Amino acid sequence: MIEVNNVHKSFGDAHILKGISTTFENGKTSLVIGQSGSGKTVFLKCLLGLFTPEEGVISYDGKIYSELTGAEKRNLRAEMGMVFQGSALFDSMTIAENVMFPLKMFTKQSKSEMEDRVNFVLKRVNLENAHHKMPSEASGGMQKRVAIARAIVNNPKYLFCDEPNSGLDPKTAMVIDNLIQEITDEYNITTVINSHDMNSVMEIGEKIVFLKDGHKAWEGSNETIFKTDNDAVTNFVYSSDLFKKVRKMYIEENQ
Repeated sequence: MIEVNNVHKSFGDAHILKGISTTFENGKTSLVIGQSGSGKTVFLKCLLGLFTPEEGVISYDGKIYSELTGAEKRNLRAEMGMVFQGSALFDSMTIAENVMFPLKMFTKQSKSEMEDRVNFVLKRVNLENAHHKMPSEASGGMQKRVAIARAIVNNPKYLFCDEPNSGLDPKTAMVIDNLIQEITDEYNITTVINSHDMNSVMEIGEKIVFLKDGHKAWEGSNETIFKTDNDAVTNFVYSSDLFKKVRKMYIEENQ
């Protein structure tokens, strides 16, 4: 579990995060949504330990990040997996080498142990025959699955995803959503996803945190979001035609 208590983050005179408090539970897919400039990316980087809040506390299964030693922070980072918006694969490495990279960085496993682990996670994301391909030979959906394999190769406790469906067609985006949710449930990972995708909100948003102007304006689930009368939330989600249709159906079915 990740616990966030009254987190503030500024850059010069710009106050980006303004007292955010929330929790992200093990085995659940949690989505952070909001308009561009709402603070989502800064918030995610605070969770990753890349930015240090001026106020507030972030703890990981009871371990307060700001109180950890340098070695303890490194050990914690080894328990984190990250799926970047553009997949961020190394162009000069094969798919297998990309997936193996965190094992070389954070473990002392033998080459055969690393190869076994790479084989396992590539099979888990349905890419068991892609080891020797280069990223340039992979489709956008395949690259995202490689990025997910790399993110889980170290058996992380925490998985962070930044717009994992960016640039994907709806069908492929749904495959990625389902894969992330399956892995989260299967390995009891604490998963936090930054997203603009309302399909993802409706499909896998077991917890949703809505940010507006650096504040937590609302939180709930993909079920309760249909019931909310929070103007900030409804104004944001109504930009999705699909959400309008689904919410209308939900209201009609529950009248």
